[in-house]
Amino acid sequence: MPVGMPEFVENPSSRCPVVLLLDTSGSMSGQPIEQLNRGLSAFLEDVQKDEQASLSVELALVKFGGSPQLINNFQTVDELQAPYLSAEGLTPMGEAINYALDLLETRKSNYKENGVQYYRPWVFLITDGAPNNDSPWQMAADRVKQAETEKRLLFFTVAVEGANMEILKQIAPSNRPPVWLNGLDFRSMFLWLSASMKQVSGQKVGEAVELPPVSGWAQIDT
Repeated sequence: MPVGMPEFVENPSSRCPVVLLLDTSGSMSGQPIEQLNRGLSAFLEDVQKDEQASLSVELALVKFGGSPQLINNFQTVDELQAPYLSAEGLTPMGEAINYALDLLETRKSNYKENGVQYYRPWVFLITDGAPNNDSPWQMAADRVKQAETEKRLLFFTVAVEGANMEILKQIAPSNRPPVWLNGLDFRSMFLWLSASMKQVSGQKVGEAVELPPVSGWAQIDT
């Protein structure tokens, strides 16, 4: 009789862990947070159309507005429903990144202990601001760069209008600089993420995957 964590016994598919690290500080109130909510719903609906992806993609949602908060721990998206996010508080970005990285390491330990294969994890930071003055964002940036160098994750940084791009450039890995979101087109960005996850989950763990272009939703800052 198999033993281990129930979700791995019931669904032994290789996992694609994704952490969405979402800025929900007060500056995101109004249309930004509304469009973010709609985009997140579109992402889940689209991934759920693909049986393999819905059983492989594990999503963790961490928001930061006032303090980092885990909205949803790692869970395959087949039965996941989008939460409704509201905007408030300041921007503890460094704390949130550190929280997400710790959460990810714990989940990877779970995979290893249960003999579950996993693809390289994705961490997706979306923000319209800058870290609080006392936020340990430099330490978080060092951890991101080390993890990228050691190929322990893929870190993506999306800047919404108003974001401090100079700081985000210092947080993001040099081989994957931050990109500006086109207006508030969160929907296109999340559909790109969904298409990327479908492609990844359709490959064997360790195989190279060519991702769709980001030209439909992002601008490269020059």
